[in-house]
Amino acid sequence: MESEGMAGLREELLAGLVGDVVEIGAGNGLNFGHYPATVSQVTAIEPEPYLRGLATDRAAHAPVAVSVRAGLADRLPLPDDSVDAAVLCLVMCSLTDRAAALAEVGRVLRPGGVLRFLEHTIAETRGLRIAQWVADATFWPLLAGGCHTATDPAAAITAAGFTITDVRRLRFPESRFTQPSSPHVLGTARISPS
Repeated sequence: MESEGMAGLREELLAGLVGDVVEIGAGNGLNFGHYPATVSQVTAIEPEPYLRGLATDRAAHAPVAVSVRAGLADRLPLPDDSVDAAVLCLVMCSLTDRAAALAEVGRVLRPGGVLRFLEHTIAETRGLRIAQWVADATFWPLLAGGCHTATDPAAAITAAGFTITDVRRLRFPESRFTQPSSPHVLGTARISPS
């Protein structure tokens, strides 16, 4: 996936971040090499032990300080108002309680903090949406670590009280045949003012 353009999407996702960052569902740590030097510390949360081990290995070679910790998206092991940015990258599709996870993001973000996201999203065309629903109800979550492709992360982020300031839909990978996981959204959000 990296050579097909995911590395470039990771760069775009993380560009311009500053200060302390939490990455939720860090997986195997492939984002770590793309954090800009303006980031002082990344706290990478990963619940799965095998992936957490891979992430810990990658953290040792990251261009910024990365601390890999066990934890869940809906119970982040961080204090209130403790990070300048949160990153969700290909994780919302596998969360069982997206609203609780996004509430946690809002809790740990400092005032003025930013949420960056790169996620699978529901297709724009009816035919592909039907394929997503069928895949999600049958084989896809079993093959893809609990991933459900027919989700709407942008709507969930907005419903959680964030304002999306930048978003674009894209197809990834562009060069392969369309599959249920092809539609993505990449964007930035901030907590809506009260």
